[in-house]
Amino acid sequence: MRLNSLAFRLAASAALVSIVLLVSAGILLGSLFQQAVERNFDARLLAVLDGLLANVELADDGSLMMQGALADTRFKLPLQGWYWQITPVDGPIEEGLFSDSLLEQRLIPPDEQRSERDGAGIAHFYLTDAAGTQLKAVEQIYSLYGGTRLYSFLVTGNFDELRAEMEAFNNALVLVLTLLGVGLLAALLIQVHYGLRPLRALEAELAAIRAGERERLTTQYPEEISPVAKELNLLIQSNSEVVERARTQVGNLAHALKTPLSVLANESRHNQSEFAHKVAEQAAIMRDQVSLYLDRARRAARAQTLGSVTMVDEVLDAIARTLTRIHMDRAIEIEVHCPPGLRFRGERQDLEEMIGNLLDNASKWARKRITVTASPPTVAPADGRVWLDIEVADDGPGLPSEQRETALVRGARIDETKPGSGLGLAIVAETAGMYNGRITLGQSSLGGLLAKLTLPALPDLAPGAAQPAPPERAEVS
Repeated sequence: MRLNSLAFRLAASAALVSIVLLVSAGILLGSLFQQAVERNFDARLLAVLDGLLANVELADDGSLMMQGALADTRFKLPLQGWYWQITPVDGPIEEGLFSDSLLEQRLIPPDEQRSERDGAGIAHFYLTDAAGTQLKAVEQIYSLYGGTRLYSFLVTGNFDELRAEMEAFNNALVLVLTLLGVGLLAALLIQVHYGLRPLRALEAELAAIRAGERERLTTQYPEEISPVAKELNLLIQSNSEVVERARTQVGNLAHALKTPLSVLANESRHNQSEFAHKVAEQAAIMRDQVSLYLDRARRAARAQTLGSVTMVDEVLDAIARTLTRIHMDRAIEIEVHCPPGLRFRGERQDLEEMIGNLLDNASKWARKRITVTASPPTVAPADGRVWLDIEVADDGPGLPSEQRETALVRGARIDETKPGSGLGLAIVAETAGMYNGRITLGQSSLGGLLAKLTLPALPDLAPGAAQPAPPERAEVS
């Protein structure tokens, strides 16, 4: 899943929202649980406080007296954080009553916290006992029946136990929310994978159309993608119609122009005047120009056609056999190295024209040997397109570097002693350019010229296909 892919954007955005919601839910649930536990804790302390108020009274001598014991046995366990004490507000603390759990220690509430009380006159605050345990306390000032003296009724509970319960809940909450988040992420990935499956099917069908295996999109796509598929089918059909009309118009134009030009040429041959010679000369130039641009238009129309695919090895083998027979008297050896299943994304006629011109040019200059090497398809890192390279090398005299660009110019001839029109390499360059390809000239390992042709290809190579063996390096004498 790449960073700039639609799948990553969908999964990342959904995951981000899920994480924010889960974290918010965890914080909210933890806060609500803490508040509920603390309210329950305070309610238990207040219940003990009410029990004290109900069981304590004044004796005949004015001292405090406990009528009965509290039901909660935790107030009997020493130094466990569960304490109560009843002390006079304006008298010595030793005159009060204390729970068995306090032993010899006494609780001294801070005055600044005792001053803040709720509507029932109860103060809520925190203390620390002699063992270092944090306590939560409630206190109420009360005057007992039959007396006027004010007493402080104080009850505390072990707040560390409460905090441990809250931490255990929070840990369990984090674990549950983490598992839920992982489950949601897995569900998101499955949902994105399933939801984007039609787009991958659309991509596969378009690749099949480019490979010449299909002519149009036929899969039934979801409602959101179906209009796009219909428009693509219309675009493919429109492209085919435009190409077909262009071919028809090119043929009609060739017929319409070549016939009058032939008439002018024939008529001028029967007239020996200077004017007739000039007409014949210009008619020949016009015929060459018409042929040039009509051929270029036909190649451009073929290059833009969708679904054209050509097997490279078939074309190379056929042309090599033909040229071997043509130059049988010179005993020229043409070696072809091509991976099985290598496919050129274009018209067979164009590939035959390019390879034919390259091999024809190499046959004119080669002494005894020509090698044709086709490489497996590679993906260009810049645009992601797939390309193949076809190298034609000969053991001829080669071509100086300063003359290589000139050799690709239409009509340019480096050596007038060899037959030809000077159009071969230029036609190869023009035809390759129609497919956004290119041709480069260099020095071959055989000593002669190396022509490297780069053309668009299909990415798949036949399974188990052996790579072509490179040609043996020949020593230049």
